[in-house]
Amino acid sequence: MEYAIIFLPLIGSIISGFLGKKIGDKYCQTLTSLFVSISGFLSLLIFYKVFTQDYSSNKLIFNWISSGSFQVNWSINVDALTSVMLVVVSLVSSIIHFYSIGYMSHDPHKPRFMAYLSLFTFAMFTLVTADNFLQLFFGWEGVGLCSYLLIGFWFKKPAANAAAIKAFLVNRVGDFVFAIGIFLIFFFYKTVNYNEVFYLTGTSIFLNKEIIFLGIKFNLISLICIMLFIGAMGKSAQIFLHTWLPDAMEGPTPVSALIHAATMVTAGVFLVIRCSPMFEYSQTALTFVTIVGMATAFFAATIALVQNDIKKIIAYSTCSQLGYMFLATGVGAYHVAIFHLFTHAFFKALLFLGSGCVIHSFNEEQDIRSMGGVWKKIPYTYTLMIIGTLALTGFPFLSGYYSKDAIIESAYLSGNTIGYYGVTVGIFTAFLTAIYSWRLIFKTFHGKFNNKKQNLKSIKESPLIMLLPSCLLAIGAISAGFLFKEIFIGTDSQNFWQNSILFLQDKNHEHAPTWLLAITPIIVIIAIPVSYYLFIKNKEILNNFIIKYKIFYNFLLNKWYFDELYDFIFVNPFKKLGLFLWKKGDINIIDRYGPDGISKLIKVISNKAVNFQSGYLYHYAFAMLIGFSILLTYLILQ
Repeated sequence: MEYAIIFLPLIGSIISGFLGKKIGDKYCQTLTSLFVSISGFLSLLIFYKVFTQDYSSNKLIFNWISSGSFQVNWSINVDALTSVMLVVVSLVSSIIHFYSIGYMSHDPHKPRFMAYLSLFTFAMFTLVTADNFLQLFFGWEGVGLCSYLLIGFWFKKPAANAAAIKAFLVNRVGDFVFAIGIFLIFFFYKTVNYNEVFYLTGTSIFLNKEIIFLGIKFNLISLICIMLFIGAMGKSAQIFLHTWLPDAMEGPTPVSALIHAATMVTAGVFLVIRCSPMFEYSQTALTFVTIVGMATAFFAATIALVQNDIKKIIAYSTCSQLGYMFLATGVGAYHVAIFHLFTHAFFKALLFLGSGCVIHSFNEEQDIRSMGGVWKKIPYTYTLMIIGTLALTGFPFLSGYYSKDAIIESAYLSGNTIGYYGVTVGIFTAFLTAIYSWRLIFKTFHGKFNNKKQNLKSIKESPLIMLLPSCLLAIGAISAGFLFKEIFIGTDSQNFWQNSILFLQDKNHEHAPTWLLAITPIIVIIAIPVSYYLFIKNKEILNNFIIKYKIFYNFLLNKWYFDELYDFIFVNPFKKLGLFLWKKGDINIIDRYGPDGISKLIKVISNKAVNFQSGYLYHYAFAMLIGFSILLTYLILQ
């Protein structure tokens, strides 16, 4: 069963990628979607066995590296954490596969697209089923490669190419530090297998071990954890390494839903949770994770307030929600983080697919300022987007309500100063989330129809092949919270997680005060009429505010000027250095005295040699005589 889950998407990818032209578009789309769906069904069976029978396994595929005492296998490791990730990745991926059949119906390269989607799913499966850091790194780089291929799928668009390169390069920064963390593990632990590393971490040999790194003394566990987390920051688009995420919206909408809802961006959260047996022994690393998480949650939400591209608003929302997840891991509530990851996958994928339906109805228009007044024309899309928005904002009794409130509650119960800061930031960010989410809804579906390129009558609902997969996600967005709350974060949840997550302290013995549990839902509900008034009834308030505080508005609109700052510090200096090395070094030195110089010298010699070919017999006779004289002189002297 485990083998089928992993390798069916790979088989589908190979068939679609290499035989797509022979078997046709429909067969490729059906085959890849069917194989991933079978993986999804089998993943549900695995999850059921884990839940009911405490099932766990480690299936060996082959021995990968064998060098002395260093042994690394390629295995399929299944425990509670893996089973949850398999369900999330496979279900969302299978839904997106079917959705892509409708969304990409006019694209001439459908087999290639489906091959990339399935390959991405395989890489993610490899990542979450690893039992060692090396296999995890292979899957880690695999999803990075596939993200490059998918974001730049429409490679004839310069913006798509630039976005793909940017995503690849920014992730390389995090991956480089991540690789150093793995090297440190190998150097000091002499192994990269999870069980051995996690066991040794809790021993007296490593708990207080300090090393000198870059001339500074560090606690070994803290240094490794921070480096692993910096890798997670790149993959999960946390502040400072987030700049690739909004640009990645240049890819097709199904790509946005797959990468930014359930798979690649959650890999970083999965990594921290998987390494909880290391992070639990480093309060320094956990504090760092908490600070980065709450900073990202806040900063991404402020940017989403003023963005006008429907997909970029949802992208920054993803960035913000990932900050919430890291906030939970930072306060030691790993099970709450995975619970929010689980619920977030459904409602965020729903919002991306819903935005894809909107874009499809508006003939590829993505600017919400050019929409409006269409909620009666596309009622099914409107309903789906409302459900996704309610779940995202944490409206009572939808999935986001249970998981997001649990994060704020966990931060409060941590009992430390950084946790209380997390509570404040979490509540305020929840308010911002509600504002920008309802801004998207009201500007897209309500008010006046503002599209100058289309007539209101031409707006039509998306086909069933796009709506039905979205409806399945809507069911998850509504019910995933209350159905799985007890399993993931209930009083007996630690029995479910067992050895997959380490809790040095019991996380279920306290309850937050009632006022804390009530404040977020109240704020979320109040935000709805406030947003309606600001964005529909009385727009002058915001217009006057923007005019009065133009600098602040531009600061948010330009995404805190991170791109401009990076251009100034890194991009432009390296461009100038590259041009200097190219013109002065490559052209003027290497080319001039290398291939160009040699070819010029040969040309000069050949031009001189041509003069000997005069065509006169006496010239040739004279040359022969000179040659004979030289030869005769040489022989006499010998």
